[in-house]
Amino acid sequence: MYYVYIMRCSDSSLYIGITTDVERRFEEHKTKKGAKYTATHTVVSIEAVWEVPDRSTASKLESQIKKLPKSKKEELILSKSGKKGI
Repeated sequence: MYYVYIMRCSDSSLYIGITTDVERRFEEHKTKKGAKYTATHTVVSIEAVWEVPDRSTASKLESQIKKLPKSKKEELILSKSGKKGI
């Protein structure tokens, strides 16, 4: 099983990635052992997670989300959490 995730950084920017273990990856990002982006943009929270069956599907979903403007990513986060807004 693979997961596509959105993490929020301390500057309110969003980071999108894929992993097989979200909690482990979150800790890697927090300790600067993750991606180059999160080494300079401290990760503070996991905002949304999607479970997908394989890496190919995860990569396609990650790519689709990364292409969205930030406002649409925020809408995805809200719809995933069930919160109302935007």
